[in-house]
Amino acid sequence: MNKWRIGLRVQLLFFSSFLFAIPYLGYQYVWELETYLRIGQEQTMLGTARAVATALHERPKLFNVQSSFMSNVRPGTDLYAHSIDYPIQLDGDASDWDEYKAFKLNYAEQNLIQMQQAYRVQSLSFRHMIGRYDKFLYALFEVLDDNLVFRARNSLRIDRNDYLQVAMIDIKGDFQRYVIAPMQSGWVNAYLLKPNTKGIQPDRLETKIQGYWQQTENGYTIELRLPVGMMSSKIAFAITDVDDPKIGFAKYTLGTADPTKQDSLGTVLIPSPDIENILKGLKYSNARVWVIDKHMRVLAKSGEIQSASGVQAQRSNQAEKHSWWQYVENEWLLPVYYKILTKPPADFVDDLENAYALQGQDVEEALDGTPSSLWRLSADKKAVILSAAHPIFIDEQVMGAVVVEQTTNGIRTLRNQALENQFHFILAVIVLGTLSLFLLASRISWRIRKLRNEAEGAIDSSGKIIGEIKASPTNDEIGDLSRTFNNVLSKLNQYNSYLENMASRLSHELRTPVAIVNSSLDNLSLEQHSPDNQAYIDRAKEGINRLSKILTNMSEATRLEQAIQRSDIEMFNVDEVLSGCSQGYRLAYPARRFLLESELQKVVISGAPELFAQMLDKIVANAIEFSPIDSVIKIALKGNTNAFRIQISNQGPLLPENMQKELLDSMISVRKEQNTEQPHLGLGLYIAKMIALFHHAEINIDNQTDESGVVVTISFKFR
Repeated sequence: MNKWRIGLRVQLLFFSSFLFAIPYLGYQYVWELETYLRIGQEQTMLGTARAVATALHERPKLFNVQSSFMSNVRPGTDLYAHSIDYPIQLDGDASDWDEYKAFKLNYAEQNLIQMQQAYRVQSLSFRHMIGRYDKFLYALFEVLDDNLVFRARNSLRIDRNDYLQVAMIDIKGDFQRYVIAPMQSGWVNAYLLKPNTKGIQPDRLETKIQGYWQQTENGYTIELRLPVGMMSSKIAFAITDVDDPKIGFAKYTLGTADPTKQDSLGTVLIPSPDIENILKGLKYSNARVWVIDKHMRVLAKSGEIQSASGVQAQRSNQAEKHSWWQYVENEWLLPVYYKILTKPPADFVDDLENAYALQGQDVEEALDGTPSSLWRLSADKKAVILSAAHPIFIDEQVMGAVVVEQTTNGIRTLRNQALENQFHFILAVIVLGTLSLFLLASRISWRIRKLRNEAEGAIDSSGKIIGEIKASPTNDEIGDLSRTFNNVLSKLNQYNSYLENMASRLSHELRTPVAIVNSSLDNLSLEQHSPDNQAYIDRAKEGINRLSKILTNMSEATRLEQAIQRSDIEMFNVDEVLSGCSQGYRLAYPARRFLLESELQKVVISGAPELFAQMLDKIVANAIEFSPIDSVIKIALKGNTNAFRIQISNQGPLLPENMQKELLDSMISVRKEQNTEQPHLGLGLYIAKMIALFHHAEINIDNQTDESGVVVTISFKFR
């Protein structure tokens, strides 16, 4: 199994990656700087809130017409007049109010003032809200009534039908009651009721209170308008449901408060024009400013949070001078940078845009008398909003608070600009440094690969030296290494030449004394000897014969190389050679059974058939030696004409582990010496390997899958 190799270039690139610690440190520095900028922004906003609150301290006239002096606020009774952007058209069509439908309040059983029978929500309920535009107060009532009864045209009474009551404390401080009771859908005015009476007795028509009463499928809609200047902060609305005009029996009275009792009236909070005038100049302060009363209800507002970005960041305009750089920066660099950076949102959801009451820890602490600040996310979590609140004191009592809000978009833009410029510089340093290291690593890697290729090309697969390594003239470590390799290879070449010739020389030198000894033993054999002496002569004869075979085997590999070089290439049928050899093996080795299996016919290759047969002989001889008597030796031809293989398998002992490839090398054998009757130098499979390479084949030896023996596979592949 090959180990994963890491080249020099990869290593240098890896170590050069530590250069990225530089932008990381710069990034952390800018983040720390942003933290200090946020702290500065927080202190600045607290100072702004303190300055605005200072302008409102000890000015009770700004608060005494409001409901700020109440100890608590009763939801549904104490009303808030929302600022509306345009006047409401009094036509009974409630679509003008759709933009403010979130502010509508539902009135049902919990708001009953009078009840003469069991309450049913289908009989009477309504949705209601109040808005202010300029000097007028607008009121909407969307009433659900299963039986609408208008006032009869010839009736002077206005309480035998469905009607709306309005009770208020006027600007003079007097308690006034009004009733609206139309004869049909259309324009309506209010009737001023006689004072000091709880009944419904009209005094005169009040044309300042105008509106429109419109019947609907499920009830009716009422739109009213009255001048802000005719009332103080006390008011109540109530709707009475009458289903039988003859009896005039009032089933229910449902409203914000009891209109017949002055003490039970609710309040209406109208945003203060005086405070708005004070805040008007703050719309240029790049912040949104709120003034709230002690019940957290909004008295005035100035500015918009969408444009309140805090610090103003301006980009230097150099696009005309460096248009190509601007293109590279915008198209390539900035998109990569903003995979890490967060761009301030161009727009985000402002959940307090039309708020009439504020909440939050900063507001609560400010109303407790302690200036405070708060960080929060916008509703869509795109923007970070900072709010700072400061209390407003009147007679050493907290009567409200000033809340100043800004986003951190300006700081984030400054941070991004600083990081962009820093990344430009650091990226240039990293690119140049990395490129230099990469070129250096490539140069070193190329020289090492060249030296490796020369070393591999100098020795063939059988270990024979066939080339040389050129000595490099470069005076560095790699040049030194190449010169050392050149020197070592030269010496190895000389030594291998000596070893290659030693076998033939040794064989030649030993054959004469072996022949002399052999002839002498033959002469001794002709004489009569005692049995003991004859045994010694036979043993000497046997040793000389074995020595002759060793000399023959030593020169066999050399002769085979020469034979291969001189062999004539011809086309021959593999299956015919296998068939002929199998028949010969059956005759030569009767103690074994040979089985030939062929899936192919007429398989033609180029080579030398006699060498091919010699390769089979070496493999079969090896199989016979390691297989038991009367066992089966199987020769199989499998595959197709483009890729086929010859498998020679035998039963017998398995190969040792990790020896499969080594057995194909020269002078390697796994025979046990004590069981060896014939001399072996481990050249049989090596010779078979040389012949297989000559025929462009690959030979492998391995244990059979069922571990019953060994199989030798000769694989041929053709394009």
